[in-house]
Amino acid sequence: MTHETWVLIIAGVAAMIGAIVQGSVGFGLGLVAAPVLTILDPTLMPGAIQVVNGTLPLFTLAVEWRRVDWRGLGFALLGRVPGSVAGAFVVVYVSTQTLGVFVGVMVLIAVALTARAMSVPRNGLTITTAGLLSGVTGTATGIGGPPIALVYQNAKGPQIRATLAMFFFLSASQSLLILWFVDRLPARALVSGALLIPFLVVGFLLSGPLRRYLDGGRVRAAIQVVAVTSALVLIVYSLVR
Repeated sequence: MTHETWVLIIAGVAAMIGAIVQGSVGFGLGLVAAPVLTILDPTLMPGAIQVVNGTLPLFTLAVEWRRVDWRGLGFALLGRVPGSVAGAFVVVYVSTQTLGVFVGVMVLIAVALTARAMSVPRNGLTITTAGLLSGVTGTATGIGGPPIALVYQNAKGPQIRATLAMFFFLSASQSLLILWFVDRLPARALVSGALLIPFLVVGFLLSGPLRRYLDGGRVRAAIQVVAVTSALVLIVYSLVR
């Protein structure tokens, strides 16, 4: 098989695992897929991951769209807009090597915060701030879920998944538009992201039984192990190449 085929298979498996996790608990696709994609081909980032970030939420919304917290979503998007602009500057002015380290560090921070299970009050200020942070990291690295997920972690499962899904869909669409505007959205990144969609479908279908039979804590523990491993590999790879 060609190198491109191997890249597609490995990235597809990562996207499928991420889709299983996100389909179960509401987030996690970026934590798994972004580090793997950056290692395989950093020139595809962050465009390719934004394509899958914007596609997977549509599956969740098709099932649970009635549970979206529209008021909270508005606050999140209020912070997301300026955050996305800041994230675009990171993409334009930061080297690929530095971006790799940045992605790895962001993943480790996200995992550490999630592991602590911090209790964050859910109000206009905290949701807007989470949206701002998500905009920066999401646009620059494709990993924007943890800030919003932390704010909503005490909500019920369907509300978490539906609200995060709508936020991720709108956020990814916004990020793609901004990346195109600053000329950081090559066509091959869009094509590569599109080729990963079948893997997302499989992952989402597999997440159905897990959503019913596995609790969020077990899934989060699994994603933390995978995310930490991927982040450490990415950081080392970026520093020594």
